[in-house]
Amino acid sequence: MTAIVILGAGPAGAAVALGLRRLGYPVTLVSEWRRFAALEGVSVRVLEALRGAGLNQALADAAMPSQRQVSWNGQQHAQNIEYLVDRPSFDRGLREDLRLAGVELIEARVLTVHPSSAGHRIELEGRPTLLADFLVEARGRQAPALGKGLRGPETVSLLNRWQGAPGTTASAVESLEDGWAWMARRADGQCYWQWTVDVASAGLPGKAQLLDYCRQRRQASALARAFFAAGPENDLQLHARSSTAILSPQVCDAHWIRVGDAAMAVDPLSGNGIFQSLSSALQAPTVINTLLRKPERAALAQRFHQQRVEQLFLRFARIGRDFYADEQRWSGRPFWQARRQWPDTVVAHAEADFQALRIERAPVLRDGFVDEAEVVITADQPLGIWHVQGIELAPLVRRLRTEPAEQALAGLTADQGRVVRSWLLAQGFKP
Repeated sequence: MTAIVILGAGPAGAAVALGLRRLGYPVTLVSEWRRFAALEGVSVRVLEALRGAGLNQALADAAMPSQRQVSWNGQQHAQNIEYLVDRPSFDRGLREDLRLAGVELIEARVLTVHPSSAGHRIELEGRPTLLADFLVEARGRQAPALGKGLRGPETVSLLNRWQGAPGTTASAVESLEDGWAWMARRADGQCYWQWTVDVASAGLPGKAQLLDYCRQRRQASALARAFFAAGPENDLQLHARSSTAILSPQVCDAHWIRVGDAAMAVDPLSGNGIFQSLSSALQAPTVINTLLRKPERAALAQRFHQQRVEQLFLRFARIGRDFYADEQRWSGRPFWQARRQWPDTVVAHAEADFQALRIERAPVLRDGFVDEAEVVITADQPLGIWHVQGIELAPLVRRLRTEPAEQALAGLTADQGRVVRSWLLAQGFKP
């Protein structure tokens, strides 16, 4: 069997490893532990995606339900529930999921990767050199860049973490004149305040003064003061990281693939960073399987992954742009002005028009491999939809242009008919 090595044990790397194990491949995964404790807010959709990827142990003790409040564009409201994921517990669970699946896990820092026609030579700190026929790059933003790629406005997120007084679990989001802040507190008193700002226009002080500067900015917010209730700030720490949206110029070749934030790293505003990371990772095992077992389809498989990653990046970027555009009070300020215009002016959700649907041949996933089939191109799905509820859509759309709907839909089961009719109505079809 081909030697496959995955670099990175975050959600993307773990999902690829589990997918490859289900296909029967032996997998070696190299990772080092996260350097600082973090907390992430995720939606129910993210939890479902993680479970769907088989990451059950990762969720066992890591997700805490939280009441979330939002202060945006001068309006305040409570959004139902988000889940706070404790990354140290989550990462331990990921490793347990990998162990249970039979993935060989090496805890080490990657020093260098040397690609060649014979494979990849991976130098590790304090460990023997690894050789891989196929490499999966899943080290997130730490993965070496392959070139300029597409970048959003240069953005940095500054995280304050400290030990406060025990209380209730909660989270909040607040828009500010020169950025926005996400804050959370756990029942055990761990507190988090993350301020996302524009690198060019923020006017940040030097590293030595940055911790005090963040404390001053946090204490200047009435929402933050009320949220943290002026409690103690023991062991106050500062962690800075880039949160610039980045799309890698190349995400796949015949002998390697990039997934998760190593392929595309999006703006953290939506709070669905893990979901976006999984979006490119879940398709990767099938792409890899095709590259290794059906090399005659290599170009098709690479095209599938490249197009999907690019389209996912643009879709998430446009959703983020629209969130920023909702904040009207400071639309002329540099932070908001740059982000309400990037990446383009294409609407995130185009108006449905059944007559505008097109049928084209495109890459699809079929029986564990990338194949080619006729798909229906829609305004919201520019790469096409192959089937719904097991019904291929291209032949159906053709028939609906020449036949009455009842005739074209005859023969569908009750469940198929319900789901297909719902999809048609969403595309602007008028029976």
